[in-house]
Amino acid sequence: MKIGFIGLGIMGRPMALNLKKAGHELIVPERRSLTDEIREAATVVPDAKSVAAAAEVVILMVPDTPDVEHVLFGPGGVAEGLKPGTLVIDMSSISPTATKAFAERINAKGCDYLDAPVSGGEVGAKNAALTIMVGGPEAAFERAKPLFEAMGKNITLVGGNGAGQTCKVANQIIVALNLQAVSEALVFAAKAGADPAKVRQALMGGFANSRILEVHAERMIKRTFAPGFRIRLHQKDLNLALQSAREMNMSLPNTAIAQQMFSAVAAAGGADLDHSAMVQAIETLAASKVAEG
Repeated sequence: MKIGFIGLGIMGRPMALNLKKAGHELIVPERRSLTDEIREAATVVPDAKSVAAAAEVVILMVPDTPDVEHVLFGPGGVAEGLKPGTLVIDMSSISPTATKAFAERINAKGCDYLDAPVSGGEVGAKNAALTIMVGGPEAAFERAKPLFEAMGKNITLVGGNGAGQTCKVANQIIVALNLQAVSEALVFAAKAGADPAKVRQALMGGFANSRILEVHAERMIKRTFAPGFRIRLHQKDLNLALQSAREMNMSLPNTAIAQQMFSAVAAAGGADLDHSAMVQAIETLAASKVAEG
């Protein structure tokens, strides 16, 4: 297929290259930040409108709700170049409410819309092992499935438009609370005099095991906080959770606490660190570090 891809950052770049590897044609908008690898792999056109005009499927992978709205509906945006029958897939993590409104506007142009946010981080993007949570019509999902299979492994149609984004928000709640739990456990163990690396090894054999314990606890111990997935982006996702909870008149108390832990790290200059750096907030409260470095 002719795939337009907009948003070639930490996640989008390897995702696009995996589509190229699977035999699809890539079309991308001109940006100063385009790497030589992308320029060699793709046809570069002036703007998002030109991408949409040349593509059968347009994929977005940008940071936040306003970015998606601008790429889709701003001057020279995707909507201006769409032809009836083009499929638009937003793989960003954004507001479920806004997603439903965006889908209606794209549908009005005779095009299908899928929201398909991902989980798995940079490693999952590079290894084509992402979890992909999809919202939208089943026929559009089936059309897009070969593309999803080139980028991920656990691919689920959750429901109609907005359901994929709702699922991603739920995912981010679980990840944040797991990060908080692992941070507290390692700081507790280290302050009590135990070797946190050996504690992690022991816990990985029991019921407390998780991907966070496997991957992010190691980052906490080794002090390797280069992203990864940035704290400021996880803050954005938890803001979506807390905003949606207010709209539904419900409480997410532990999500709010996790957001405050992220905010503490961000306030100390760590907004662009990997989200495993949440441990720094717990360390500050304990006046004790998991490890030096």
